[in-house]
Amino acid sequence: MMTWNRGTEATEDTEAADRGLTHEIIGSAIEVHRVLGPGLLESVYEAALWQELVIRGFPVQRQVPVPVAYKGLRLNAGIRLDLRVAHRVIVEVKSVERLHSVHRAQLLTYLKLTGLRIGLLFNFNVEFLRHGMRRVLNG
Repeated sequence: MMTWNRGTEATEDTEAADRGLTHEIIGSAIEVHRVLGPGLLESVYEAALWQELVIRGFPVQRQVPVPVAYKGLRLNAGIRLDLRVAHRVIVEVKSVERLHSVHRAQLLTYLKLTGLRIGLLFNFNVEFLRHGMRRVLNG
């Protein structure tokens, strides 16, 4: 018999909820890709994915400003997240020939700056979206 302490139970519940949420976000992105196909601008996919998530009843924000501090000073850096879903998952949308390590690094930096744990990176400029998806974890 396995015993759990409260901290583990809360962690398990949170991880299960996060898996369910990311599963739904991925399903939404697949639907957008199925309907629109590859070859459009990132802004089109971002708008469509935002709309699909809203239709599915998720709290989602577009172009969320991210504060950046440097040596204790707040910078007016103009960094914005493409989408933030349920205040828990950052979604970055790309439409590029292929994803590069810099795209993953960018998302990981956003996760660190916001203190969030999970990010999803989608490249819609692929034949099958499963080839253009990455899950990024902070910590």
